[in-house]
Amino acid sequence: MQRRPGFPAQWSAKAPAVEPRRSTPAAGGALPAVSSPTGVGLDSAAVRGRMVQRLASAGIASAAVLQAMGTVERHRFVDTALVNQAYEDTSLPIGLGQTISKPSIVARMCELLLQAEGARQGGLGRVLEIGTGCGYQAAVLSQLAREVYTIERLRGLHEKARDNLRPFRLANVHLMLGDGMLGYPRGAPYAGIIAAAGGDALPAAWCDQLAVGGRLVAPLALSGAGQVLLVIDKTPHGLKQSVLEPVHFVPLKSGIA
Repeated sequence: MQRRPGFPAQWSAKAPAVEPRRSTPAAGGALPAVSSPTGVGLDSAAVRGRMVQRLASAGIASAAVLQAMGTVERHRFVDTALVNQAYEDTSLPIGLGQTISKPSIVARMCELLLQAEGARQGGLGRVLEIGTGCGYQAAVLSQLAREVYTIERLRGLHEKARDNLRPFRLANVHLMLGDGMLGYPRGAPYAGIIAAAGGDALPAAWCDQLAVGGRLVAPLALSGAGQVLLVIDKTPHGLKQSVLEPVHFVPLKSGIA
């Protein structure tokens, strides 16, 4: 696995007015100033603001997550032919048989990370993302966590994510090409681990690399019942598992391609 350089945080767009989680900046830099909607078309903060309102109506309660979802311009992470669907609550193809997750599932999984015991006490520290994809979720996580390590097994998507993220210069995001089933032990322990692909079992490496007080959020395939969202909390006494709602993610695979 090869560690890629990060980029200093610098979002060019204004976020819709949502109360931020904290006044101190994340490791990558300060969040953009909240102001009135600007721009036209998909560049308008009003477009993202409407998406944020739908997320809030659907039950996303974290102000920090809503702020991040309103800040990150999802249309910059989807193919040109699909850009008019960027702010709909739907997954979209990004090539190589992979997809960008629905805004609602990105927000839901990020909110679950923030509800971990360690994150509630001291903020969300270092996070490992399994499956960079086009880079969208890593960009959202950059606004919530002090540091984000994100690993992708498909070289074509790894390069696409680098191209998508480069203009935003996020110092607290580190991209790696590698086998996500092995995690990334050099960055462990992690306050949070989030996976964008689901298998029949969770790799043991993920739980091993999770910090005490940390939380893992990942899809898990149940025999004959599709996938469910699984939450694992690492406590001083061991692992605590919670099975949540049905989800649909691409299959978890090993190796580099």
